[in-house]
Amino acid sequence: MFQVRPASLWPFGRGAEVEQGMIRLQSVEIHDIETSPEKRTRTLKHLLRANHVNHSLLYCHLQFHNHMSHILGSAYLLGATPEQLVEDYDAEAGELEAWQDSPGEVSRHDWIDYLGKKQYQRAFVDFFEDELVRFGYDWRQLVGEYVFGGKRPLASSLLCGLGHPLIHLSYAYELSNHTLAIEALTTTATCHDPNLSKYLDDPAYDRPATAPSHSLLELLERVRTDGRLDDVATSMAASVSVSASPLASHAAVLLEHWNNWAPLDAADSATAAFLDSQRAAVLLLVGTSRTLAEGQGRNPVYNFFLVHVLTTNHALRVLLPLVRTPRLQRQLLRAWWLFALTTYVAQRRPAIDQSLLLLARDDPVEDATTTTTTTQTWARLTDDALHGRHRTDAHFVKAVRAMREAEKTLPGGDGDGDGQEDGAGGEKKAKESYLRAATRFVDEFTAWSYGPQ
Repeated sequence: MFQVRPASLWPFGRGAEVEQGMIRLQSVEIHDIETSPEKRTRTLKHLLRANHVNHSLLYCHLQFHNHMSHILGSAYLLGATPEQLVEDYDAEAGELEAWQDSPGEVSRHDWIDYLGKKQYQRAFVDFFEDELVRFGYDWRQLVGEYVFGGKRPLASSLLCGLGHPLIHLSYAYELSNHTLAIEALTTTATCHDPNLSKYLDDPAYDRPATAPSHSLLELLERVRTDGRLDDVATSMAASVSVSASPLASHAAVLLEHWNNWAPLDAADSATAAFLDSQRAAVLLLVGTSRTLAEGQGRNPVYNFFLVHVLTTNHALRVLLPLVRTPRLQRQLLRAWWLFALTTYVAQRRPAIDQSLLLLARDDPVEDATTTTTTTQTWARLTDDALHGRHRTDAHFVKAVRAMREAEKTLPGGDGDGDGQEDGAGGEKKAKESYLRAATRFVDEFTAWSYGPQ
């Protein structure tokens, strides 16, 4: 899928030309934290730099990801004060580790040989910082060369490592920060997994649909009831490592479902396809919480791996408006769908409660709009993300923001998605469904579940 592009056609820019078949979304607000004199912004910039200097990107035997930029970026974009940003930094830094020297250096002549070798993370940081000089400190050109151009584009690795490279890259663009861009490139290189990227790089895996559908929720229900997947071995490793995932043991079945998503085959339905992906991403997290708790006598369960399906989808929300070609937009969205599909199966295919989309007005638990205005309710949820007991949990804060931005993306929102909802009533219904989902999540969340052990 991801093919080498001519060096002059950088796929990301400050505003993409509108072509036929584009996923048409207004860009999220782009913040230039490098030049802003505001204290809050300067605090963010200094803390991001402190993290870059002091803490490795991978830690705990190179298994865990440094989420410092994620919690700081999300909190800043939700309106955190300088004092709150410092608190978030101190809380996150407590478990991080200092950099360790790599076994050797990485150079322009051999960097491809070290893809996927996490012990070279420090060497990759040094390499990309040296390359930034060669590109005249234009980090967007650097990203274009190594992610989408050159002799080995890394685009197919953006969804490796639970999608952290893609998330990191979205923060680099949203905050206009070269330090985050260097970290995103490093994470992409070190998390590279050929067991996933081969399906995205080789067009032979793009096959005609056997039972096409325009609805991801319909496709996920087919996956849930597909008996061919009943013998999938599920474990925590299945969600972390592609080599241990359902894609390794049941590739043919998963690729069949993957190729059945039909909207991306039609030029006039690309935007609707992305809006559909946002709905599916939200419901994979919130709509499975009670199913996962059944038979356990527990409160609703929010799955740590499924939240990454939502946060990677939000990363696409940030990046897609900056992509200049419809072909690349669709490739990125299809890559996300493969990641979402595999992650869902690795978590034992829980049933998805779609009632949040139905707006059952007689459900007092779910009715988030009868006593307060929508704006007031979102303000409460944002305040909880910034000041509540989970305020230093990067994944919790990111999830709240992702649902808020999904609501804004709908037609008539701040980030008008030019989608095809059923008139004003359909738009209101869709917007309220995101508010209800976020309300349920914030009010019910206690801790993350890590799925099958």
